[in-house]
Amino acid sequence: MAVFEFRGVVATTGKTVRGVRDAENPKVLRAALRRDGIMLTLATEEAAGKAKTSREIDLFKFFRRIGAGDVAVLTRQLATLVRAGIPLVDSIGALVDQVEKEELKRVLTVVREKLNEGTSFAKALEQHPRAFPPIFVNMVAAGEASGTLEQVLERLADFMEGQARLRAKVSAALAYPALMAIIGTLLISVLMVAVVPKVTAIFESLDRALPWYTQVLIGTSNFLAGYWWLLLILGGGGLWWFRRWKKMLSVARFAKTLATLLAAGVPLLKAMEIVRNVLDNALLEKVVEEATGSIREGESIAEPLRRSGQFPPIVTHMIAVGEKSGQLEQMLESVAEAYDAQVETTVQALTSLLEPLMIVVMGAAVGFIAFSIMMPLIQMNEFVQ
Repeated sequence: MAVFEFRGVVATTGKTVRGVRDAENPKVLRAALRRDGIMLTLATEEAAGKAKTSREIDLFKFFRRIGAGDVAVLTRQLATLVRAGIPLVDSIGALVDQVEKEELKRVLTVVREKLNEGTSFAKALEQHPRAFPPIFVNMVAAGEASGTLEQVLERLADFMEGQARLRAKVSAALAYPALMAIIGTLLISVLMVAVVPKVTAIFESLDRALPWYTQVLIGTSNFLAGYWWLLLILGGGGLWWFRRWKKMLSVARFAKTLATLLAAGVPLLKAMEIVRNVLDNALLEKVVEEATGSIREGESIAEPLRRSGQFPPIVTHMIAVGEKSGQLEQMLESVAEAYDAQVETTVQALTSLLEPLMIVVMGAAVGFIAFSIMMPLIQMNEFVQ
């Protein structure tokens, strides 16, 4: 059975519709749509598991792409359907009719066709890496092998929803300060480098003594024009601090992902390889890769992580205790929860301080520049009169 992307017109209202549906051939598709009150205008057959090729530039592709939040909602719905005893193929079919995003609908349609052909669920998902990351595919494979697919889907839903919530909190908390910093920096830079030198050149040509605050402004403008590279150093310091803070977020992701994989039955070495690919931190990725090699040689998990010096002592200590007590998954969960809470607290404290501070600093800077320029102009006007 083929998968078609179609366009049509609703017979009763004349409204244009588009979607994805499977059918034996275009004739069967036309008949099926006619029963639904849709007149088929265009049908394009898609190769299963392959991306559609087109020379046209899709300007709205970014907005239609499948996000982590979409997959999290889908996973929760699928876990509910499977838990209710609905067969997997029928559950996927119900989700095809449920989801609104065309890209996700197309992927689910192809996955359902693969399942009907006898392909395993994990293999069907593996053909769509942009929608289903390696952690998703490997956990599903472990669930299928152990007969615990329902529990695995629920763990996956919990994991992805937690990651989406944390990501949303961090993004929302940093969005306003970041925007204010960019706008403020651009505004002050334009004033200091482009506007102030032209205005102050007028003052200097009049051969009159300038107020001290105007002289300070001129000196600051000249300094920034001549030593702009110092701003790059300050920016590098801010980037270093951000990377250090992001490392804390990566430790939480490491613990949560590894705990989720191990709880789902994924072998340790395979789980470590998956974790390395989701850390988004080059330094920790290298540490995990070296730790995987040490574990393969018979070493414990905690020891190579401790030896690297990149993981906090409390983390490696808890992992060591978990290994000895046989409660590694629970210890990793505890580490993840603690670091998630620490990240959230740090972000809230930082934004609570930054927002008013940035407003005050920007207002003071712009006010000082305006005052330093306007006051000599007013004084000159009074002198002329």
